[in-house]
Amino acid sequence: MKTLPGLCQLLKRVKICWKRARQHVHSPDVYYVEKLCSIRINLLALGYGMEFVFQDEFTFYRQPSLANAYAVAGKTQPLAELGWKGNYFWRIAATLSVFTGSVVFDMARQFDLARLTKFYQKVVRTFPNASVICMAQDNWPVHFHPNIMGALIPQKPKWPLHVPGNWPTTPDSKVKHLELPIQLFPLPTYASWCNPIEKLWKLLKQEVLHLHGYADDWDALKFTVENFLTEFSTGSNELLKYVGLADPTRIYHSIFDAPAGIPMLRY
Repeated sequence: MKTLPGLCQLLKRVKICWKRARQHVHSPDVYYVEKLCSIRINLLALGYGMEFVFQDEFTFYRQPSLANAYAVAGKTQPLAELGWKGNYFWRIAATLSVFTGSVVFDMARQFDLARLTKFYQKVVRTFPNASVICMAQDNWPVHFHPNIMGALIPQKPKWPLHVPGNWPTTPDSKVKHLELPIQLFPLPTYASWCNPIEKLWKLLKQEVLHLHGYADDWDALKFTVENFLTEFSTGSNELLKYVGLADPTRIYHSIFDAPAGIPMLRY
């Protein structure tokens, strides 16, 4: 084609158009399917007195994040008003119950080994009747530190747990063996879409963090975030629908779409 109109017609004919790219990552985990199968099978096989939760950490900042918002037509734009101080951050650790939508959370400047252990204790106290709490989480190495593992019931990982090579292989002598009834299930690496609690963070951003007006009131922002999460402390069917757990038995269901029960995952 020697003319732009001719090239345009050719592209239309072969159904090629100008598109904006989007960020994309594919999990490199060779056990991707196996890990999701394990979570699904154990969730469906839960017995009486057992609980299943998804766990994750999240960081939010003092400065508001940008997002679309309604405004008067014309040149006027919604503004994310920035404060004059530094962009402080705060961390959240939380679990989401697969069956009730209840959220257990803790907030702190950082989650070191001691703070994460205390959070796990809080999770156990929240489910006093649970003989075992199955917890699916990502592969942040701190989750598998010997001091953390030493506070839990014995773990039997089926797959390699990736931790720094200079870490100890046994808990410190001062670590209390609390025998917390938590059984860990690692999610595939670099596969945040497999963790439904990620949509809780999405909702938090939409409802609180985008364009918030607390840039000069750090305490008020933390209080607002805490109130938002507390609303789900007793459970929420609406939250379960939002995160895709309205019917927990369908989680990762496409893994079993192949004939004869052969594990398969649609990417």
